Amino acid sequence: MTTNPATRPFGVFAGSEIDVKEKFGKSGFYEVGKTVFVEEANMEIEYRKLGEKELDVFIEMRINQLREEDAKEDIDLKPALLDYYMRHMKDGTFVSWIAVDDGRIIGTSGMSFVEKPPYFGCPSGKMGLLSSMFTSPDYRRMGIAKELLHRVVEEARSYGCGTVQITASDMGVKLYTAYGFVHNGNFMQYKL
Repeated sequence: MTTNPATRPFGVFAGSEIDVKEKFGKSGFYEVGKTVFVEEANMEIEYRKLGEKELDVFIEMRINQLREEDAKEDIDLKPALLDYYMRHMKDGTFVSWIAVDDGRIIGTSGMSFVEKPPYFGCPSGKMGLLSSMFTSPDYRRMGIAKELLHRVVEEARSYGCGTVQITASDMGVKLYTAYGFVHNGNFMQYKL
């Protein structure tokens, strides 16, 4: 089956299908199987789940994100991150969607699943902890982070989480607020 990314409807927006061209102008999204592509000029962005073979690049991008947020870098974090991701990807308590352009990872996301005693705001006790939201500087303001965010939030919903939390950077607050997260003390929360 051939798809035309300039005219194929993508998803449901506000209860009705909207043509990609109408919604996104010159850029558009289209799906092929379980992979979603975005076209911007002559660029195709592929969205897929993080695999073990991509962990080295993912970890480097995570460290770049922390540096951008002015985190104090006083230890080599790579071994601890590799251990964490390997263990939690294997047991299903961490999932990540990545954005790839021409074989290069240009956007990351992550969702860790935790459980704590149920409370009124989250009767399941299952929570998603959002992390690793990073887009390479040349690819920002193109909707990539929004698409990655949506995909990991849906993973949390599928896992049975009642809430998603994040400690947001200044840069991320606008994205998370627009998506529906609300301030809750020292972190932001999105009710599922």
